[in-house]
Amino acid sequence: MRLIFGTSLALCSLLLLVQVPQSLGLAPRSRGHLCRTRPTDLVFVVDSSRSVRPVEFEKVKVFLSQVIESLDVGPNATRVGVINYASAVKQEFPLRAHGSKAALVQAVRRIQPLSTGTMTGLALQFAITKAFNDAEGGRARFPDISKVVIVVTDGRPQDSVRDVSARARASGIELFAIGVGRVDKATLRQIASEPQDEHVDYVESYSVIEKLSRKFQEAFCVVSDLCATGDHDCEQVCISSPGSYTCACHEGFTLNSDGKTCNVCSGGGGSSATDLVFLIDGSKSVRPENFELVKKFINQIVDTLDVSDRLAQVGLVQYSSSVRQEFPLGRFHTKKDIKAAVRNMSYMEKGTMTGAALKYLIDNSFTVSSGARPGAQKVGIVFTDGRSQDYINDAARKAKELGFKMFAVGVGNAVEDELREIASEPVAEHYFYTADFKTINQIGKKLQQKICVEEDPCACESIVKFEAKVEELLQALTRKHILS
Repeated sequence: MRLIFGTSLALCSLLLLVQVPQSLGLAPRSRGHLCRTRPTDLVFVVDSSRSVRPVEFEKVKVFLSQVIESLDVGPNATRVGVINYASAVKQEFPLRAHGSKAALVQAVRRIQPLSTGTMTGLALQFAITKAFNDAEGGRARFPDISKVVIVVTDGRPQDSVRDVSARARASGIELFAIGVGRVDKATLRQIASEPQDEHVDYVESYSVIEKLSRKFQEAFCVVSDLCATGDHDCEQVCISSPGSYTCACHEGFTLNSDGKTCNVCSGGGGSSATDLVFLIDGSKSVRPENFELVKKFINQIVDTLDVSDRLAQVGLVQYSSSVRQEFPLGRFHTKKDIKAAVRNMSYMEKGTMTGAALKYLIDNSFTVSSGARPGAQKVGIVFTDGRSQDYINDAARKAKELGFKMFAVGVGNAVEDELREIASEPVAEHYFYTADFKTINQIGKKLQQKICVEEDPCACESIVKFEAKVEELLQALTRKHILS
């Protein structure tokens, strides 16, 4: 996933939506000589309405300072301005005001909340008409200088943002929208540039907004060696070229038609290597007693697999408001150990960030460093009981483009449109939904007729066996009326 500041700029990969590497247990990517920041005119537009308590506004200032610390600041590098708004708009300092990080951070520390209404549209209008002007230090005459606005807000605006945001985007300003707490998410979408999945972020409270600084530190990073930073989709070998790369395979493997993945088949026995990762919704709506049933469901599927280094590997990821890897592929080599780890999984509760979980699957779960095997069939099962609180479309599409076979299992308040978006083709055979598991027995009868049209026949038998067992287990759950 890559942000674009202008049509030809290659950037570091963004982390998962509203999550940061530390919250996912990942080491931050070293920037070093591989990364520098492109000259940018950056304006923060910060909501300090009465709903933002003073202690929360301090958290916003820390977030701004952390982003600034990651930039190459200077008159000929990146310039930073800050607009503070509530019922009125106050320019705290323009782009021309400070030419060093230290001066910017000191200026941010001096900002005080206005503590009145929420006129987000008015603040955006100010940014368009004044903040990027030559007199304020803007460099509109220089087409290579990107214009970026980061909006931070926690409420519903008292004015309109749709038209003014459209004018901002049309003028070449790239808009990021960060929402906190009870923010109106429709407003965030009206503000943000496309693709919205990369330009809209949401956090549940100001206490965690600082974690988003890593995203923007990565976003302003210009990369010269995409292979060295891991910003590529090659399954085995990445060959770097200036601003680009090509993929290759190790000896004994062949490059597939997608130009990224490599083909291997265990052959002979009619079974294939399968890397299976469960993405399990641990939100508070599931309830503890039902979460135990979900764990039992996972272990029933594990019982059907041929677990070994050569055949099936299993990984498990739980998500709620954040994403937590319970164990990666290949950590456990027996069914007994896998099932014990599943039983020991604790319930996270909180929100439902399905999009973040899908991005984790793409960026981490199926990588070689996380235990995935080149050429093995990649299968993901997403289990959810409610509407996602973030955006899933881009991540769901990319998972399928990368060749992952995706199943979506929805219960209760799960949204069928989201399940269809996650599921592989043919969609009707890769998603399951029921309010009480009473209708699931009508789903899946066509699996064996459809699955073996794949070019690699050695991949068919084990996947058909797996899919048939999933249907059988869901039917068993129907009879028990669980999770209803």
